[in-house]
Amino acid sequence: MESNEPNRPGNDLNRREFLQNASSFGALMLLAGAVPLRAEDVKPAGGETNYSTVSAPLNCAVIGCGAWGREILHALSLLPNAPVVALCDNYEASFRRAKEAAPNAETFTDYHQLLAKKEVQGVIVATPSHLHREIVEAALAAGKHVYCEAPLASSVEDARAIAKAAKAAFKVNFQTGLQMRADPQRHFLIPFIRSGATGRNVYARSQWHKKDSWRRTAPTPAREEALNWRLSDQTSSGLVGEIGIHQLDLVNWLVNHLPTAISGQGRTVLWNDGRTVADTVHAVYEYADGMNYFQNCTLANSFDASYEVLYGTDSAVMMRTDPKEQVNRQWLFKEVDSPLLGWEVYARKEQFYQETGITLMAGASKLQKAAKAGQTLPPEVTPLQQALAAFITNSGVVAKGVEDFTTNYGDDADALRDYITGVSVTKARRDAAGWQEGLEATVLALKANEAITKHQRVVIDKAWFEV
Repeated sequence: MESNEPNRPGNDLNRREFLQNASSFGALMLLAGAVPLRAEDVKPAGGETNYSTVSAPLNCAVIGCGAWGREILHALSLLPNAPVVALCDNYEASFRRAKEAAPNAETFTDYHQLLAKKEVQGVIVATPSHLHREIVEAALAAGKHVYCEAPLASSVEDARAIAKAAKAAFKVNFQTGLQMRADPQRHFLIPFIRSGATGRNVYARSQWHKKDSWRRTAPTPAREEALNWRLSDQTSSGLVGEIGIHQLDLVNWLVNHLPTAISGQGRTVLWNDGRTVADTVHAVYEYADGMNYFQNCTLANSFDASYEVLYGTDSAVMMRTDPKEQVNRQWLFKEVDSPLLGWEVYARKEQFYQETGITLMAGASKLQKAAKAGQTLPPEVTPLQQALAAFITNSGVVAKGVEDFTTNYGDDADALRDYITGVSVTKARRDAAGWQEGLEATVLALKANEAITKHQRVVIDKAWFEV
């Protein structure tokens, strides 16, 4: 007998219609407010907040209230839809400073107790990398949306386990803390690189320079050992893993390739204090198209800070973060024999030593108009804020998608997975790094650290990226 219930679970015809229905995508977009976060959407001190362009609030918890955890709390406090309802750390003194940004948050020393709280919807994991796996797996099992800082883990085994758990937990949103993937300024570069504006890729290089011992003091030896986990090769992925992973991921994303082999070297130049992690490292990434990427990081010198450069046969692109505003900038430097693209004639230009760089910046025309009118615009949103805003929005998109599908068709796991990972929901999401991007970047960073510590060339096995 033919059913007259169009929304009855198991009705394959109507389920297919639902999956293909463009209105589902539209509803998700409207509900989640899946649009790029703008500077004017950020809550200014004593000012008004534009709630019309952001998604519904997501009750957040931060696990790990160290220095970076507090940076995350500060960024969340600037978002209008990210109330922090819980904090967790195994060192209670950390709560004092963390509570400045989240005064109403409940505190826990056991993350299991935090995860048992129904009001907690999204969890940001900002603990040391080697502690990520158990926390992430428990959070996903508890049905929480998860933002896990990069690298995912300090071992390939743990990184793959996290990725496997995130892939299986399709009813919630999982995001890796690769901030560049959520930044509109970096997305603005993609069409230029992919359209061939730089010509054929020759090579890329990046540097991260900061004179800093990385060592932190503490009142007890046990606490000091825990606090300095980045200085031990048993718990740390080294400079290239804990810091350089973001530059590595950016280069791979821009050229749309993963390296085929990595070699490197590292040594302790300045901080001979018993650490087993080098303070100066160099890595070379080889690509199938003949391009090489050279990466160096050091804690022994601060000159010229950090940046990335992609060199092509027609032009080079420099990318760097403004140290004061913590926002990304990029410039195009053309060769004299490169073809005229047309748009660059009218673009904003800046002088660098003896070179002239063409500013590649999202919203540049808006800034120029404001400058001519004698107006100033609000400060730009930082990449960290963009990444966290994407996490809030995408968690809402996934939750709404699950709700819509199960209301209409029941909890058919395979069909629900197809819908959540399908076009409608995917298009409603903001750009951000998922488990696959996180796994690839983490494995490559770990293998780069292996090449550095062993002074060997490591050939990449694609099976490492499969779960």
